[in-house]
Amino acid sequence: MANAYGFFTPSVQSVRGKINQPFGVYGSGFCSYKGMTTRVLCSSSVEGVEKLGSGSESRVPRFVSKGCKLVGCGSAVPSLKVSNDDLAKFVETNDEWISTRTGIRTRRVISGTDSLTGLAAEAARKALEMAEVHPDDVDLVLLCTSTPEDLFGSAPQIPKALGCKKNPLAFDITAACSGFILGLVSGSSYIRGSGFKNVLVIGADALSRYVDWTDRGTCILFGDAAGAVLLQACDIEDDALFGFDLHSDGDGHRHLHATIKQQGLDDAAASNGAASGFPPNRSSYSCIKMSGNDVFRFAVRVVPQSIEYALQNAGLTGSSIDWLLLHQANQRILDAVANRLEVPLERVISNLANYGNTSAASIPLALDEAVRSGQVQPGHTIAAAGFGAGLTWGSAIIRWG
Repeated sequence: MANAYGFFTPSVQSVRGKINQPFGVYGSGFCSYKGMTTRVLCSSSVEGVEKLGSGSESRVPRFVSKGCKLVGCGSAVPSLKVSNDDLAKFVETNDEWISTRTGIRTRRVISGTDSLTGLAAEAARKALEMAEVHPDDVDLVLLCTSTPEDLFGSAPQIPKALGCKKNPLAFDITAACSGFILGLVSGSSYIRGSGFKNVLVIGADALSRYVDWTDRGTCILFGDAAGAVLLQACDIEDDALFGFDLHSDGDGHRHLHATIKQQGLDDAAASNGAASGFPPNRSSYSCIKMSGNDVFRFAVRVVPQSIEYALQNAGLTGSSIDWLLLHQANQRILDAVANRLEVPLERVISNLANYGNTSAASIPLALDEAVRSGQVQPGHTIAAAGFGAGLTWGSAIIRWG
């Protein structure tokens, strides 16, 4: 089982065990091990270095100590809205059955001229506008997605769509519904450890493309969307990522997956006298397969523990949380986790009813709506957690604004 607690953890047992002798680098920029504390130094860019190609800038390390804060957010959803009643027209279900079991009433689905990269770029543009940051000032774009529109990744298309002229680094992160939390922690590391100043973290997925729309157990759950936040370097005293906790467990893969399936070659290719097994069969991904009960039990067990670990790492308690922001998978999961953490339901952010499970997009999409509605205010502390295929899960304690 892979894991990350704070920044470094030499010894963390499984989520069911205890944490032994944690070594953490905290939001303050200090690291500690069994009571010993020291300053952690990061690197930054230096002005006046040699230009490398059109619009590119070389970076060399300079020792600094920086924090990061969330200064902008944005979201985008497809125009096509699919209600529970719409689904009932071609699969045996109804609005009451779906809504009572999941909390979902409608979802958005990519169609027509919609594209995942288009949604991601729109969400990113809104985040930049809120933060009043020009696209040319973006140093890094992290696209958290399991459904890119190119086998080699879709992230580089985002700076292009935004009109960035300085060729910022852009790459995909694949961790399913935990992807945005991993992107948030990764983005903060680039700010703290590489001197980047503005990092776009985007969660975007189009799982509708991998849903079996005749399978009542999965087709009712998923929708498409994109959400983004802008992380910005700040003084270490203003750091807004207080603590985090990240894990994966490949043993749980059987509970939620969309694996490669082989397709046969055409007759001409199969009979050309080549060696057996060559050329390889063409491949594509199967539809999403999920054991709902197993995923539910997994989520309500590991997510509260992960949030408690992240709070411990941050030196905070549950009473410090203003909002609980979970991956929007199922309202029953949200309620069960809140109950275990003793968080009142009125402090749980949920927009699941309107969008369904949008995978890596669900946390930034819900955050954006909560910020723009005035629900989340600058200075509020949020416990955010993602969980999903892999299996992967993680949490982060953050401050908005």
